[in-house]
Amino acid sequence: MNTSATMSVSHSSKLNKGVREQYMKLPQSKKVLVTYVWVDGTGEGVRCKTRTLDNEPKCVQDIPEWNFDGSSTYQAEGSNSDMYLIPVQMFRDPFCLDPNKLVICEVLKYNRKPAETNLRHTCNKIMDMVADNHVWFGMEQEYTLLGINGHPYGWPENGFPGPQGPYYCGVGADKVYGRDIVESHYKACLYAGVKICGTNAEVMPSQWEFQVGPCEGIEMGDHLWMARFILHRVCEDFGVIATLDPKPMTGHWNGAGCHTNYSTEAMRREGGLKHIEDAIEKLSKRHDYHICVYDPRGGKDNSRRLTGRHETSNIHEFSAGVANRGASIRIPRQVGQEGFGYFEDRRPAANCDPYAVTEALVRTTILNETSSETKDYTNN
Repeated sequence: MNTSATMSVSHSSKLNKGVREQYMKLPQSKKVLVTYVWVDGTGEGVRCKTRTLDNEPKCVQDIPEWNFDGSSTYQAEGSNSDMYLIPVQMFRDPFCLDPNKLVICEVLKYNRKPAETNLRHTCNKIMDMVADNHVWFGMEQEYTLLGINGHPYGWPENGFPGPQGPYYCGVGADKVYGRDIVESHYKACLYAGVKICGTNAEVMPSQWEFQVGPCEGIEMGDHLWMARFILHRVCEDFGVIATLDPKPMTGHWNGAGCHTNYSTEAMRREGGLKHIEDAIEKLSKRHDYHICVYDPRGGKDNSRRLTGRHETSNIHEFSAGVANRGASIRIPRQVGQEGFGYFEDRRPAANCDPYAVTEALVRTTILNETSSETKDYTNN
């Protein structure tokens, strides 16, 4: 069967998985495999390495620090390449199963200062500062499945599928591609303890979305990064690629975002719409700052996506509206009717760092920062 779909998967995915299963069933005594997961020097990629512990860790504090070669992850020079891995959030391992663990790690340099792409470090401090506000987030991660050849999975090898319209939340072999991957990812996240709350096929064929939340404070970034890691690992097993590129296909195809739903305790109470409107007013005066931190390249990635077309706002203009998917900020219709709830920031790109996005929202709407520079609160 010589089709583009069968030809576009990796060689590793064609290995006999039944043979692997024979070894995976072997007992491991009381030993536990812990896989350390971290963000590499690109600010987009995830890396991992695994070690053995003598006993099952009951909490993240039971997992020791480790190290890695930062010169091979775009994070250090070869002459001084040791970087520290600091475990911060533990999950169950859906690949090697209980009692094995996955752990999100912060990365520190040789001098114990945060690595340049360790955006969690500052985000955690900011979230601690505003803990009394009980900030909740929910992030909608869009992604596109590609064959190993870089072409959208399931698309004609030398052409395009029909125009957008039948694919969003679609059902049927001619409407959606890769549902096995999506459902496997969903179950793996649930097993791991990731707060995944939904999934759906998106507007462009081979494009999907999953949602994580509600999460409070720093938990949002931890859970979304782990969900991304699990997605890449599941895709590895199936032999395809999940790209978070904000505009993987040029032309009349939707891009990929990471819409971020946000609320404080005051917004969720009766009369909270006033607090939502106040927050949107603050965001309107700091649009350029948010665009700069909403993708890893200071807005360059998002400039391909935020064109004012294909359910996006224009990158150069701030806008807000009820139930308006062409605005920077959308207030859900139900929130507008009930007078309390949350709002959705539709600007973050699919490849954004959730630590950067959530920190920026808090800095602008709660800490009342207004300039293009962020304030350092460490000496306060």
